[in-house]
Amino acid sequence: EVQLQAFGGGLVQAGGSMRLSCAASGFTFDDYAIGWFRQAPGKEREGVSCISSSDGSTHYANSVKGRFTISTDNAKNTVYLQMNSLKPEDTAVYYCAADCTVRAGYYRSEYFGQGTLVTVSS
Repeated sequence: EVQLQAFGGGLVQAGGSMRLSCAASGFTFDDYAIGWFRQAPGKEREGVSCISSSDGSTHYANSVKGRFTISTDNAKNTVYLQMNSLKPEDTAVYYCAADCTVRAGYYRSEYFGQGTLVTVSS
């Protein structure tokens, strides 16, 4: 059974940094690409970033490119999202996702964990 447990949300001021982590179980990163999605209040869930262990490829939404970095610790089956230069518009519930795919900039995933709230104050 695929399980995803995200940690690390909270309140941060604009311009600050935060790191999210997600502990995965029930699969390895060789099986599925893994990533992060987010859902802001009143908006649809959107893809933020995906990483594939099979070819080392990473994808980022245009809105976070240059500010967010995704990485994995395969030995710990954990994925991280380092978020720098945070903006109020980054406020959202962030979800860890497995079997993440990106086609023409459109993100989808088969599995989602529970979310963690990130609030960026202005």
